[in-house]
Amino acid sequence: MTGDAPKRGTWGRLAVILAVLAAAGIGYFHFFPSAVQQAKKASGTPPAPVLTAVAETRTVPVLLTAIGNVEARSTVSIKSRVDGQVVEVAVKEGQRVRKGDLLFRIDPRPFEAQLRQAQANLARDQANLTKAEADLARYQSLSEKGYSSQQRYEEATALKNSLIATIRAQEAAIEMARLNLEFSSIHSPIDGRAGSVLVDAGNLVEANADEPMLVIAETHPIYVAFSVPERHLARIKQRMGEGALSVEVTIPDEGGPPLTGEIFFVNNAVDTTTGTILMKARFENLKERLTPGQFVNVTIRLAEIHQAVVVPSQAIQSSQKGPFIYVVKADKTVEMRMVEPGPVSGQVTVIGNGISEGETIVTDGQLRLFPGRNVAPKPRGAGDGNNAPPQS
Repeated sequence: MTGDAPKRGTWGRLAVILAVLAAAGIGYFHFFPSAVQQAKKASGTPPAPVLTAVAETRTVPVLLTAIGNVEARSTVSIKSRVDGQVVEVAVKEGQRVRKGDLLFRIDPRPFEAQLRQAQANLARDQANLTKAEADLARYQSLSEKGYSSQQRYEEATALKNSLIATIRAQEAAIEMARLNLEFSSIHSPIDGRAGSVLVDAGNLVEANADEPMLVIAETHPIYVAFSVPERHLARIKQRMGEGALSVEVTIPDEGGPPLTGEIFFVNNAVDTTTGTILMKARFENLKERLTPGQFVNVTIRLAEIHQAVVVPSQAIQSSQKGPFIYVVKADKTVEMRMVEPGPVSGQVTVIGNGISEGETIVTDGQLRLFPGRNVAPKPRGAGDGNNAPPQS
């Protein structure tokens, strides 16, 4: 028993000493947090590689984009106005035609014969009218002297008036025959480009048939129809009130420069099913890059933001609290900064609040980061800076 007592005392004193040392260590790390940071630095964790950019200020256009459909300014279906046989096709498929160019010729001989017949009938009736006028004058003289009855005079008067009406009808017949003869040659009513020729020489055609002989589309100038959300309507009307509102269109997969036109039509009602309003823009299209039925990308420059702070769009990240950007501080650690993104222009986004000009921001490598993390920044575009650092 006496031998166990010293052992218990020794173990008790040892436990007290360990407790005091543990309390001292907790107090040290509690009251001197820099020691924890130094311990972390001493652990040898390498800084996270990131690509960075510098926030800039510039004038940024406020753009409105839409998908447009190209429409011909006018489209004409060519049909015959008379019955007959096609004797000549003077137009080729896809040919550029001008107003007045000959397209088709229908056999004119039947219409020439009708014209000659109407002219002969007119000459006959005019001769009869001359005789009737002479008879009327003679009967009038005899009637005044009492040598002829009043009835004969009235009959001569009626015959003269009847022949006058007949002559007018014959003149109308001649005019119709001339029109039919003129209609036997079909000319283009507009400048445009011909489509598929649907009849060949030798075919019989009917007046105003269901199927056209040819369709011509006017391609310059040309229209682009597109719809925009109604929330932009007030600003668009304001811009149009200040002057012509220009529009740019690009053709997908073409790679050429944009075409510039101007809005000339705003529909008088908003489509309640889509919440959009239809608009049309006019383009000269002298090189005929735009084709009816084609889909194009439409861009409207609504306004400009001067001295706007912009950052590369890929720098903006999302969180439950909202969009944020990692900002690199002077000590090469990152700070999580909440921001208010604005309009997007190309590869950059306007920042309304949260970032100042000249600040360094992280554009790639954000998945490795947390507030206070050391980073090894590398400016985008330097060396292999176009490649994103490895993500963990």
